[in-house]
Amino acid sequence: MKPSVFFELVEIKAKTASVFPFLMGTLYSYYHWHSINALDLILFFIAMFLFNMAVDINDNYWDYKNATGDESFRRQTNVIGVNHLNIHLVGWLDFSFSAIAAIIGLFIVYRTGLPLLYLGLFSFAVGFCYAGGPWPINRGPLGEFFSGFTMGYVIYLIAIYINVVHNPDVILNFKFYGDALLSSLLTVFAISNLLLANNIADEQEDINLGRKTLVYYLGKTNSIFILKSLYVLGYLALVCSVILGLLPKLMLLTFLITPVVYKNAKAFSQNPIKKKTFPLIIKNLLLITLAETVTFIFGVIFNF
Repeated sequence: MKPSVFFELVEIKAKTASVFPFLMGTLYSYYHWHSINALDLILFFIAMFLFNMAVDINDNYWDYKNATGDESFRRQTNVIGVNHLNIHLVGWLDFSFSAIAAIIGLFIVYRTGLPLLYLGLFSFAVGFCYAGGPWPINRGPLGEFFSGFTMGYVIYLIAIYINVVHNPDVILNFKFYGDALLSSLLTVFAISNLLLANNIADEQEDINLGRKTLVYYLGKTNSIFILKSLYVLGYLALVCSVILGLLPKLMLLTFLITPVVYKNAKAFSQNPIKKKTFPLIIKNLLLITLAETVTFIFGVIFNF
């Protein structure tokens, strides 16, 4: 398999959706408690990255397997069919990455405790049920929720947990998890919008493949309204997090990119085409998470 094909199979361009929440979770734990658990954090990053790749391989694998009634999708769209990949090799690659990630994860659980096991099991369940199983998540209306929540919040939360679990000053109560959720909502909604925009652009293709996504139930116009609304709600969550002291004030500089985010969202909304305008929503995700991470770093440095 050529490297370029492998990177397409694992959708390497979308890995910012997991890397930046990981970085922000680490910054959050240092900002509040000056706690960093370097060894377990590095191990988690390796496991997270491997499993993220496994999930994307799994998605492509099951999309190919489930597209039995649409050979044009297999031959012209799916990376496995386009590049004539051995479906059994793809399956073993998926299994290998998942197994290594699981072994590393269990070792971290041994070192940190059961809460990580529950978060890991949830992530594994969502990852494999997203495209596989009898009722794949990506063929229904909850894909946006599970993708945003799992990658934007759970990864962020795990990074925080690993860093602070041995800190006696940290109480793992409802407030701890709630504060983490509120402070991650801009990322959560930006990731959810990535899938929502994808489903908006693929509306007809999804119908042909028998997928009943959120767009199928709400229609394109209402889905576009939700996409815009989620960006607004995400920025409101950021403001609330700063006011409550969950995030440093310098993170308000993230608002400097809002004109670009608005321009990209408007261009996509007016002409939602996969190859032409969908990349603008990918850029929005990159811009938002990059801006959050950079301003968070400055907030930690200057403690402001």
